[in-house]
Amino acid sequence: MSLPVLISNLITIFLYMGCSFFLAVSVFPDFIRFVQEYKLTKKIREEGLSGGVAQVFRKLHLHKSGTPTMGGVVILFAILATIVLSRILAYFGVIEHSILNRGETYLPIITLVAVGALGMIDDYLNIRESSAQKGLPAKVKFWSLVLFSIIGALWFSFKLEWSIIHVPGVGDFDIGLWYAPLFVFILVGTANSVNFTDGLDGLAGGLLAIAYGAFSVIAYFYGLPILAVFCAVVVGALLAFLWFNVPPAKIYMGDTGSLALGATLGVIAMLTNAIIILAIIGFIFVLETLSIMLQLFWKKVFKKKLFAIAPIHHHFEAKGWSETQVVMRFWILGAGAGVVGLIIGIIGMGHGGILDI
Repeated sequence: MSLPVLISNLITIFLYMGCSFFLAVSVFPDFIRFVQEYKLTKKIREEGLSGGVAQVFRKLHLHKSGTPTMGGVVILFAILATIVLSRILAYFGVIEHSILNRGETYLPIITLVAVGALGMIDDYLNIRESSAQKGLPAKVKFWSLVLFSIIGALWFSFKLEWSIIHVPGVGDFDIGLWYAPLFVFILVGTANSVNFTDGLDGLAGGLLAIAYGAFSVIAYFYGLPILAVFCAVVVGALLAFLWFNVPPAKIYMGDTGSLALGATLGVIAMLTNAIIILAIIGFIFVLETLSIMLQLFWKKVFKKKLFAIAPIHHHFEAKGWSETQVVMRFWILGAGAGVVGLIIGIIGMGHGGILDI
């Protein structure tokens, strides 16, 4: 690829990222005022992971009650508005390709919208003062994710006839019918992992920006330039969200953002055949989920807690770290994991060359 083409592609990527950033930054202040006016604000949970009152959690976070939530609505709006804008520009011949591309971005966009709608319902039920149920029942939310992921798995397996997974530096392996359950596991697992991580000001937003930034580079080098632009658009919207979410947060993304962006990240990992890389880039997300699993296992088997509170970011809070210290240190670890995953992904890539945007 020539240097002028590379520069042109990079300019395109950063222009789209800037577009989603400025759209979201422009909308967030009015949205925050709207949320405050209609009292669509955060409710601090009372129940712990395994029942009982979440006393440690309430002690740490009771002061956050009343903070506006559902910021994921603006994130999704900025992403989708940028995509629509690109389609309009492509229609009038201003640009050659829009971000709306059947081969690269249809599935991530559908995932973003579908799971975002699920998260929005959960957020609304959680904040509605007249609701006896704190959000959607866990089983309903889980099985809704499973159902959607099964549809996606069937599409990948039978429509696209995908059955190959790539192990960086080793090669490709045909896993046949196991591809479908693997797809379900990745999508549901990533959605829930990001959701678990969304518990401190700036934590999930920063880690998601790192992950999507890394996958933007991976998608570009793997010959999926439109998908690379899509990932960059997500990064732009997330950076705008962080502008208002860094401590002390003026708004939270809620399940509208965390579930949707987590599930979409899983789909992107499948599209780039980089599920091994996902586990590396999303190291903190994996760590958060493992901490919950270990906590539940320890309480069931040994009748005591392994951590002061799970997920693990709250454990460090309970041990005396400030919220900012936890977030910054997890960002550092997440950035390091992102760089390692990116290097391994590019060096061990099993795809063709770069395509022009």
